Amino acid sequence: MKYVVVTGGVMSGLGKGITAASIGRILINRGYRVTSVKIDPYLNIDAGLMNPAQHGEVFVLKDGGEADLDLGNYERFLDIELTSDHNLTTGKIYSSVIQKERHGDYLGATVQIIPHITDEIKGRIKHAAENWTDKDGSHAEICIVEIGGTVGDIESMPFLEAVRQMHWECGNGDFVLVHVTLLPTDTMGDLKTKPTQHSIKALRELGLEADLIVGRSTLPISLSTKRKISSFCDVDVSAVISATTASDTYFVPMELEMEGMADVLLPLLKLSSEKPDNSWYSLVSREYTNRIRIGIITKYGVEDVYISIKEALKHAGRQLSTEVVIEWLDAEQYIIQDLADLDGILIPGGFGNRGIEGMISAITYAREHNKPLLGLCLGFQLSVIEFARNVVGYCDATSVEMGEGTPIIDLLPEQDGVDDLGGTMRLGDYSVQLTADSRLAKLYGATEVIERHRHRYEVKPEYIDEIEAKGLRFVGRNGQRMEVLELPDHPYFVATQFHPEFRSRPTQPSAPFIGFVKASLANQTWRE
Repeated sequence: MKYVVVTGGVMSGLGKGITAASIGRILINRGYRVTSVKIDPYLNIDAGLMNPAQHGEVFVLKDGGEADLDLGNYERFLDIELTSDHNLTTGKIYSSVIQKERHGDYLGATVQIIPHITDEIKGRIKHAAENWTDKDGSHAEICIVEIGGTVGDIESMPFLEAVRQMHWECGNGDFVLVHVTLLPTDTMGDLKTKPTQHSIKALRELGLEADLIVGRSTLPISLSTKRKISSFCDVDVSAVISATTASDTYFVPMELEMEGMADVLLPLLKLSSEKPDNSWYSLVSREYTNRIRIGIITKYGVEDVYISIKEALKHAGRQLSTEVVIEWLDAEQYIIQDLADLDGILIPGGFGNRGIEGMISAITYAREHNKPLLGLCLGFQLSVIEFARNVVGYCDATSVEMGEGTPIIDLLPEQDGVDDLGGTMRLGDYSVQLTADSRLAKLYGATEVIERHRHRYEVKPEYIDEIEAKGLRFVGRNGQRMEVLELPDHPYFVATQFHPEFRSRPTQPSAPFIGFVKASLANQTWRE
């Protein structure tokens, strides 16, 4: 196994995750099998209970792991599936070590950061790397390891020490360190290298040396600036890679290619430099011939909360040569007139009762005005509530999550009495059986599909027949649980209890999103 470790300096939020995913894509394009590990130094066991408005989207993995949004970037860029083993946190590491100590696994030893914590980290990285297999059952050859946070953070010290030990254990040729750093501009517009120099110094103090430096900046790094960084940081000029802000994250691997990333990285890993397969680049840079405007009715005012939805719309749009322009509408502040010029309306997932009535009003508008609608998770539940209120006749229809009224949406039976909130929802992959003549069965080309879930509530069984008698069809089920609804005689009124966005890829767009974008284009009302 070969390891490419990606660290960050100067400040967080530089795009280490996109850089790591792009390096993986560059290697895959040359025929190598790649997996990845994301290390998050926070004390949480996972991202499931973290505020998405502060930390970004909680990405759900196939085994139900609730992970950092960078795992989503890895899956989309590398076209692979990962598990909760591929997201390490301080909480996971320390919890495991403490449990082992209580069990007596350390034979009376004084448990310390070195070697016990660092050994746990190394063991988990190696386990995730060596036990991953692709859809054909083949094992990975290279593992990309991203260490979250910034070099110098107290939280990340044990992880950096662990990878320092891994470097010594692996040796040159099987271990490469890529350091992502910021090159800010001064008032004259010149790129400044001093923060990068200090960041590399901090890395060296921990016993680590960067093999490549990726400089994030608003302007391309000039040759003279690269030479300056090379001199101060002891890397070859060719190993200083310029990474300016791209208009689309899927363009980043191409930009790193043009900067010579593969020409430096492959010899360091002692890998042959095969001619790359550029089909993925051609796919993600396909030109648009159409444009539509989609309104997303949001509970959270941060776009990163919905990053997988944004990407799924982009994937579907690219396949249909249609640029999707997103209009973000606050569920508590938008007005109905804001919906008139949209080509489609999307109701995403979420929790709590804030903004619920605004979402329901948007669903009513879509249903009554034949506006294409896609509801996801909470959007599925609210579509049922809206129909129950305005068509079936339950004026006080609601969810037990929201408050008093007729509980059309109820707690899942297995959730009754659950006290611990972390990792206890209905999570991960479940099968969905689709009605053969449904829209989604035709879009999927199958009557049974696997999709990822994250919810505690379901349509209350005793109301299902009454709702269907009024015209709303439940066309996807998992046993007695309702998974998909469709409204016949409507351009596209579809909602899913699952999250199809989590399995969408540039190479294989999500079927519900394909149908939604296609219907929005056919019913286009917006023009520039």
